[in-house]
Amino acid sequence: MVAYKALRALTNTEMALFAQDLDLRYLWLFNAEGSWLASARNGDADHDFLPGTAAEKATAIKAEVLRSHKPARFELPILSGSQVRWFDVRVDVDRDDAGQIIGIIGTSLEITDQKRREDTLKTLLREVSHRSKNLLAIIQSLASQTARHSVTVPEFLVRFRGRIQSLATSQDIVTDTDWRGADLVNLVTTQVERYAPDGMEQIGFEGTDVYLSPTAALHVGLALHELAVNAASYGSLSTSGGRVSIRSRIDRSADSPVLVLEWQESRGPLVRGDHDARFGTSTLERIVPNSVGGEAHLEYHPDGLRYRLSVPGNQFEPIDA
Repeated sequence: MVAYKALRALTNTEMALFAQDLDLRYLWLFNAEGSWLASARNGDADHDFLPGTAAEKATAIKAEVLRSHKPARFELPILSGSQVRWFDVRVDVDRDDAGQIIGIIGTSLEITDQKRREDTLKTLLREVSHRSKNLLAIIQSLASQTARHSVTVPEFLVRFRGRIQSLATSQDIVTDTDWRGADLVNLVTTQVERYAPDGMEQIGFEGTDVYLSPTAALHVGLALHELAVNAASYGSLSTSGGRVSIRSRIDRSADSPVLVLEWQESRGPLVRGDHDARFGTSTLERIVPNSVGGEAHLEYHPDGLRYRLSVPGNQFEPIDA
C-alpha cells in the first residue's frame, strides 16, 4: 500500500522510473510520458529509441554500473525540435530477494530550466568579467592622463576622484537599465546639472534622445563631465547668467547612421586662446572618440567653448517616441 501511494505521488512530478535487465532491455517504465523515455517500450534497448550519441552514452554508463556495482549519475541532452532538453539520470544495480543482480533500476528528472539558468548565469558572469576589464582599462587610462597634467598630488586626487565619480554615475544608469545602456537625456542631467549654479535652467537640451550602449554611456558621460567641470571653473557655468546648449541629432546621410552630439557655451567669460593644458583635452579629443569609434572636435571661440562628438550607429539606438 505504501509503495502504491508513493508511485501515485510521483505522477504529479517530472520524475520517471525505469528498470532494465542484464541485457539493458527495459522491463518496465513509470511516469515516462513527456520525458526522453516517452517512446520506449518494454523489451526496447536505448538504441531502439534514442539518437546514436545519447544511446551510446546511456548504454556505456549503465554497462559500467553493471560491471562495477556502483551507482552512477549523468546528464542526458535530448534534441526536441529546435530545442535541447536536459535530464538528470541516476542508475544503480537492481537485486532480487536473494541479493542477486538482475539488472539496473533508475530515475530520470528533467532539468532543462535549471540548465538554461546556469547558461544564463555563465553568460552574465562572462559579460561582467568583460565589462570589469574594460572599466579597469578606462580607469588606468584616466589615472595616467590625470597624473600627466596634474602639478600636485592634491590636484591629482581632486581631478581623478571627479572622473571616477563620473564613471560611477554613468555605470549606475547602465545597471538600472539591465545593461541595455543609458538614455542621453538622463546622462546629461546627472553629469552636468550639479555643476550649474542654477541647475538645469542654465542647460538646454534639444534633439533626439537615444539609448547609448554601455561602452558609449561611460565615455559620453566622461566627456560631459570634463566639459561641465571646465565650464564650472572657467566657462559659462562659472557665472549665474551663463548657458550651455546641448544638441543631438542623427545624421543618416552615410551608409550607417551617426549620432552627432554638440556642446556650446554662451554668456560666459571671454574665452582665452591659451587654454589650461590641464583641461581634459586628451580625454575629449582622443580617449572618448577612440573608445566609441567616432570623431571629436574641440574649438575655443571667444564667446564660448564648442565641442562636437560623433558616435557610430552600433553604439546607440533611438528611443521610440
